[in-house]
Amino acid sequence: MGLAAALLFLLLAAPAAFAEQYTVGDSSGWTTTGDYQSWVQGKTFTVGDTLLFTYGGSHSVEEVSKSDYDNCDTGNAIKSYSDGNTVITLSNPGAMYLICPTIGHCAGGMKLAINVVAASGNSPSTPSTPSGSTTPSGTPPSGGTTTSPPSTPSGAPSTVNYGFMVAVLGAVVGIMC
Repeated sequence: MGLAAALLFLLLAAPAAFAEQYTVGDSSGWTTTGDYQSWVQGKTFTVGDTLLFTYGGSHSVEEVSKSDYDNCDTGNAIKSYSDGNTVITLSNPGAMYLICPTIGHCAGGMKLAINVVAASGNSPSTPSTPSGSTTPSGTPPSGGTTTSPPSTPSGAPSTVNYGFMVAVLGAVVGIMC
């Protein structure tokens, strides 16, 4: 029975292994030349996924409110990062706003707005738009113009079928007992 418990643990822990890590800006990273409205297009960000920000010493990352995002206000950051290799785990569904607080960078486009959807066990989720927004899934919550997707697309996050995993576990336990 100990082996069955170990298998159950592994199957329950497996969804974390399917989380997607998105490198913000792909190979260009977090820079003043990035087009983050285009970069976000076609991506579905799910609770458990991570954002990897790679950047040089003249940049950093701040998580801010929608109002601060819209106005490039860096005085009220929710969280701040400056290590040059920042990994942010998406832990809550809803809108998330990130900017570079270096003077002029946010106003120049170094800002990212995403919509994080709840993790789903059996089928992909349809994200809800942030309150007061009418933007379609995958677009920045603040709207604005968009351009074509980036040339180096990142894959969509994997979904896990829990029903299948439970069936496999049941079969394994049945064989062992």
